[in-house]
Amino acid sequence: MEETMNLTAERSLEIITEQIERSRKSVSQDVGMTLLISGFCIVGVAIIVIIGTLLTNNWLFYLLYMLIPVFGWAIERYVKRNKPKAPASIIGNMVDKTWQTFGIFVVPFFVLSILFNNLMLHDALLFDNMQIFFQNRIEPVRIILLMMGMAVTINGYILKNRWMVWCGIIGGLGGFFWEAFHVTQTLACWFDMSVLNAITPNLLMAIFPFIGLTLPGWMIVKHQK
Repeated sequence: MEETMNLTAERSLEIITEQIERSRKSVSQDVGMTLLISGFCIVGVAIIVIIGTLLTNNWLFYLLYMLIPVFGWAIERYVKRNKPKAPASIIGNMVDKTWQTFGIFVVPFFVLSILFNNLMLHDALLFDNMQIFFQNRIEPVRIILLMMGMAVTINGYILKNRWMVWCGIIGGLGGFFWEAFHVTQTLACWFDMSVLNAITPNLLMAIFPFIGLTLPGWMIVKHQK
């Protein structure tokens, strides 16, 4: 009787493990496509903003970043229109909650940082002291890239995908320290390319999301085929 119960318990554990692995594979494929689409959307918008600001010197192009979730949602809906939806599971729920948390932090932070910077700029111009602005402004790009890297890395651990883990680390930490140490501005001074200073945030939003989102998404989709 005891041996039968042990065998039943072992079989139940095997079934649960198999279900988790199947769920992880199914969610991985779905997440891979989402990362790929999100990465391409961010890179595409960053390129448009770079071209637009260089040609027109109009900073309103930066508002296009606010439309990235809309672009991503629309494209993902179209791409996945004929594909079965990933079944509900603990793995899928953990991944969804990770990205929901990312959105809850990033969107308000991005909006509030822009408002704060505009306020600081207004005060600096009012008192004819731009040092006020440069000392107190918030640089949201580095923080957003860091949070993006954290979200991708956490998803990588959940899905047991080393590509996501390493790309998340490189994309997040790489973007943060690149911006924190003003690498682009330094290169611009060395090679006398002042135009880089004007497009630095957009370059970072094109390069590091490609590493942290597009690349692991492409590898996952390719591996699942």
